[in-house]
This record gives sequence, structure tokens and C-alpha cells, in this order.
Amino acid sequence: MQEIRIIHAPTKEKPFLIIDKPRGLPSAPLHDGDSDNALCRAAELFPEMRLVRGKKPVELGLIHRLDTATSGLMIIAATQECYDFLMAEQKAGKIIKTYRAVCDVVSDNADVLGGFPPLDSQDNPLDSYALTLRSFFRHYGEGRKEVRPVTKNSGKSAMSKLGKQKIYTTEIRLENPGEGGAVAVCRISEGFRHQVRCHLAWAGFPVRGDLIYNSRVSKKNAENMMFSATKISFEYPGGDLNSYDRKDTWT
Repeated sequence: MQEIRIIHAPTKEKPFLIIDKPRGLPSAPLHDGDSDNALCRAAELFPEMRLVRGKKPVELGLIHRLDTATSGLMIIAATQECYDFLMAEQKAGKIIKTYRAVCDVVSDNADVLGGFPPLDSQDNPLDSYALTLRSFFRHYGEGRKEVRPVTKNSGKSAMSKLGKQKIYTTEIRLENPGEGGAVAVCRISEGFRHQVRCHLAWAGFPVRGDLIYNSRVSKKNAENMMFSATKISFEYPGGDLNSYDRKDTWT
């Protein structure tokens, strides 16, 4: 059984949990009656969480999700007041999430996958150690299991399929990119599904082991995806900065 790790347990002053979710464990129930997920494991340890009403009854005080294949830090509110406050902070872009990835360097990755608009020439990501990618997003492919960026370079058909009329930003810092790969440290303040993985793939730095967004990966050679949520920072209560850093990145 995959276990969550408690980074911060709820207290009277800070009634939220910070957990470290292992790779392969869903963040929340995937269907009615599902208990094999990080949220339910946390609720077993801290039953007061069950009194919090989230977006959906099964989500309790879950502030955000991680993909099942992604490991790392998550926030769960343990009181209704804390949940309402943190959800407002997240909507305002005040919860900063940092991800770390081992990436391949694949200059034609977006072309091979299809559905990606051209990058603006000013971005020139392959010649830069730091870049900022901005786009709308739309769902893509069979079963809408993937996403694609949408920009002014996208066609009318892509624009008509936007998930939200909202620009999402990923700040990327690359460490020693070369033919053998690169390590990417990425920051976001608001997130769309698969945002960071998709933006990295668009820039030509798909996450190593990413079966969806790395054109070099197939089911035959798929490996554990090298992608983790390593740091999270937010205020609670207002004016009091909380920052949690996952030191052990890849387990």
C-alpha cells in the first residue's frame, strides 16, 4: 500500500494539512466508494476533515489535485473557514506551486504530438535557460484526456474549444540543458490540468517518462515520470507566509 507522508498536521492556528503524495496514488476519489487515494488516507488520520464541504462532497477540504503519476505536495484544509480562505487565495493566484522535472530535449516534440500552436519567436526556449510560457488551454484527443495550449497563433477551431477564457502562465528555469536532457524548475500561481507538463512539451523539454506529452515515450519503453511538486507557498491567515519544501524530490 502506498502511504502519504504528513509534512504538516493541522493545528488550531494553522488548520490545514500538507501531505506528500506518492507517485501512482490518485489525489482524490475517482468514483463513488473509492477509498484508495491520498484524500481518503488523510481523512482516516484526521477525521475532522470530513466536516469540510468542498466543491464536491467527496473532495472535502481538498485545495488542489496532483495527477496520479505526479508525486509531491498537496494542501488539504481541515476546517471550513480555512478551506474558504485558501480557495479564495488560490482563485486570486496567491498560492505559488513549484515543480521539478527531469526532461528530455526534443526540439520537434510538439510537431510530432500534434495540436500545438507555433511558439512565438520571442520565446526561443531552446536557446534560453529561463522562459515564461503563457497560453489558454483546451482539452484534446480521444476522451479529452490530454490538453493543448491555445494562443493567437491557434486557429478558430482551437479557440472555440477553450476550457476557460483565461491565460495560464508557467515560469521555467532550466539547469544545464544539453543533448542529454535538462532539469526544469517550474512555478505557477494558477493551474490548468497538465499545465506544466504540457508547457514543457510545447517548449521542447518533455518530462522524462511522460507517456502523454513526450513523443519519445511509448507504452513499451514507459518509465516512472520524473516530475514532482516540490514546494508550495501561501498565506494563512492573511499576512502570515507559509512555505513548505519537499527535500526528497524523486521518491
